[in-house]
Amino acid sequence: MNSGPATYDRIGVDYSAQRRADPRIAAQIHAALGAASTVLNVGAGTGNYEPVDRQVTALEPSAEMIRQRPAHSAPVVQGHAENLPFGDSSFDASMAVLTVHHWTDKLKGLREMRRVTTGPIVIFTFDPDKHEGWLSDYLPELAKIDAEIMPPLSAYGEALGPVDISPVPIPADCSDGFLASYWRRPEAYLDPRIRSGISSFWKIANLDAAMARLASDLDSGAWQRKYGHLLDLDEIDAGYRLVTTI
Repeated sequence: MNSGPATYDRIGVDYSAQRRADPRIAAQIHAALGAASTVLNVGAGTGNYEPVDRQVTALEPSAEMIRQRPAHSAPVVQGHAENLPFGDSSFDASMAVLTVHHWTDKLKGLREMRRVTTGPIVIFTFDPDKHEGWLSDYLPELAKIDAEIMPPLSAYGEALGPVDISPVPIPADCSDGFLASYWRRPEAYLDPRIRSGISSFWKIANLDAAMARLASDLDSGAWQRKYGHLLDLDEIDAGYRLVTTI
């Protein structure tokens, strides 16, 4: 769930506190793994979506992320998706959670996952053609960032073979603090501690001005007048997708 070590060794110091697996998203990921007994988690971060009922091996480039993995978590190998240190067909299944967009060579990393996996490959990712809802009104740079770092959904089939792509609804009380998880809790984005666990915020130059505008709109009621209808929803499609090989 991470980028390269240089990035997350710097920004991931409180990652485990901000990025806790949401059980509803976890259930969707784990179901897609099917009957696999051995699972490789690529870009594993602190391991918060790793199933506990299977034999998991984690791969993670960042020493800071590895340091924050709980003592009872799966064994971890420090390495990169583009050069998986495992033999062909080593695992029944493999998974990658909000990490592909951080890889240097995305297609190579995906092909490496296919090489070492005999069964399903499950990837939780984001559709770059889907904007982040109201947040992009305050941070228009997000669309450019997405276009630069997110592979198109077509890339998964190109690298992995036939895939099924399904939406992952984001609940209003999502416990995993990724970019769109606070869509019904806009005041959360004003908290620097929460923003610190979201890599996109580290790429935006005028973040302070954008957050000041959001704070002003929340105080004046302008946000509520424009987006208040969201407060009646329990979940939304915020562009997150589960890619599963067929």
